[in-house]
Amino acid sequence: MTGYRVADVMTRQVIYLPAETTLDEAARVMKEADIGDVVVTDGANLAGILTDRDIVVRAVAENANANTTTIGSIVTREVVMIEQFCTAGEAASLMRERGIRRVLVCDNERKLVGIVSLGDLAMQLDPTSALSEISEQSPTV
Repeated sequence: MTGYRVADVMTRQVIYLPAETTLDEAARVMKEADIGDVVVTDGANLAGILTDRDIVVRAVAENANANTTTIGSIVTREVVMIEQFCTAGEAASLMRERGIRRVLVCDNERKLVGIVSLGDLAMQLDPTSALSEISEQSPTV
């Protein structure tokens, strides 16, 4: 994994949803795109990242109404970014230090160009590992 850059393993498909989007709509978009996260915007600004796990842990566990609760009310607002030419090992270390499973990827001008997940890194490190197999089957990693 040491020779790989984040740009080599990241997912380039980034879906943006406004903070006013309801949970049920966000979940539908994630399912249709077969992804486990969306970037949440507040107007022209980045508000945070929402994962499928956020929907389950923060919303379902708190009995939030999926038809009326907005993603802006449960979004993870602390955004962690890494530059696309950093190594995959640096991305893994950052995830471990922060206790997170996904990191937004930016270019040298801090423009968002992708998302790298723990599953993306596992697939590159060992495509036959159990984590890699799970990553291929489900966006929930």
